[in-house]
Amino acid sequence: MLLLIVGLLIFLGVHSINFLAPNWRQQRIHQLGALPWKGLYAIASLLGFALLVIGYGQARLEPTWLWLAPTWTRHLAALITLPAFILLLATYVPGTHIKARIGHPMLLATKVWALSHLIANGGLHDVLLFGGFLAWAVFGFIVLRKRDRAADKQYPAVGIVRDVIAVVLGLVAWAAFAMVGHVWLIGVAPFGG
Repeated sequence: MLLLIVGLLIFLGVHSINFLAPNWRQQRIHQLGALPWKGLYAIASLLGFALLVIGYGQARLEPTWLWLAPTWTRHLAALITLPAFILLLATYVPGTHIKARIGHPMLLATKVWALSHLIANGGLHDVLLFGGFLAWAVFGFIVLRKRDRAADKQYPAVGIVRDVIAVVLGLVAWAAFAMVGHVWLIGVAPFGG
């Protein structure tokens, strides 16, 4: 469990720098240069991610159960993640109305993903992982939306075609992950018995 906690602290800590210390971040980029900063950021992120994956995997072998979720919650979680995939794709398709309205669709996608997994998983390790991501995404969303309002930052929408692209790509990615990727990577079939 310690590796999971350390991994979460590193991974979410690195990804919180822009929320908590944007000026410090800019000073480091100015001091080091953009590429070295991105390199250090990537190394720290990968280290944190590796530790949380290993720690989560170890914790799954000897779980501490807080509650036992019924099987149907796995199906519900799989369905709830559908909008998370669409929101995630809307992050990368420029000019969507989704991004114009939400501002930070990746953080909202993370909230939906984490909440759906908390519904379907009742181990202490699940609460640490998904609860940690949920708390981080809620905090980040609040901070960045407040910053956007203070700066009167707008995310312009180009046209509905961009939204259709994000929705279609999100549906395809969700289906591929729900039907194949989740079993292959995680070992759990979201729609299996």
